[in-house]
Amino acid sequence: MKLKHFLLIGILTLGSFVNAQEVKKNAIEVTGVAEMEVEPDEIIFSIGIKADNKNDLTDNEKKMFDILKNAGVKNEDIKFKSMYQNIYAKNGKFSKNYQFKASSKSNISKIFEDLNQKWVSSLNISEVKNTKMADFRKAVKINALKAAKEKADYLLESMGKKAGSVLEIIEIEDYTSDMVMPAAYKSRMSNVQLEMADAPVDFSFDNIENIKLKYSIKTRYEIL
Repeated sequence: MKLKHFLLIGILTLGSFVNAQEVKKNAIEVTGVAEMEVEPDEIIFSIGIKADNKNDLTDNEKKMFDILKNAGVKNEDIKFKSMYQNIYAKNGKFSKNYQFKASSKSNISKIFEDLNQKWVSSLNISEVKNTKMADFRKAVKINALKAAKEKADYLLESMGKKAGSVLEIIEIEDYTSDMVMPAAYKSRMSNVQLEMADAPVDFSFDNIENIKLKYSIKTRYEIL
């Protein structure tokens, strides 16, 4: 038992010594940054409709579906969210809330124009997206890591050294401007009711700002 106990202590001591040696390795710590602008190809809207009674609400619901269909929105991209009855309201006692997705093939300006109806209680832009966002995020992170390695290489080269094995990689920043509004409507806050302006406003995808991605990666490399 004493021998086993001695061997266990020896292994633990050796492990601690190895860890201490690794900490004391000469290393360089650098941060790489990469950015990318992505064109949006999808907008998520929230819409509320209202009526004095259930029959009128059903009619208004059908009108909404017809308007969205004529603007290029598919039925499967329209999702029911909630229904509400206000027994104290003098008008608009019944209301329904939906969420729908418009692609770059949809006529956004037509959607705003045709939904400028008294029975539409709200029309909000919830999110601006790109369907390949996951791939773009990955590409930016890889570029940030490459930028960090490049920085370590030229800094060490100036001292006659070079970067060895990577000791640590930390993602320190994750930024994306998913919540962007059409440039023509930028002066207004996002997620507010969009009412028809006095002057025509172009709500097409061409008039929406690009989504901005920015990632920073901190790395530590062994100095050789």
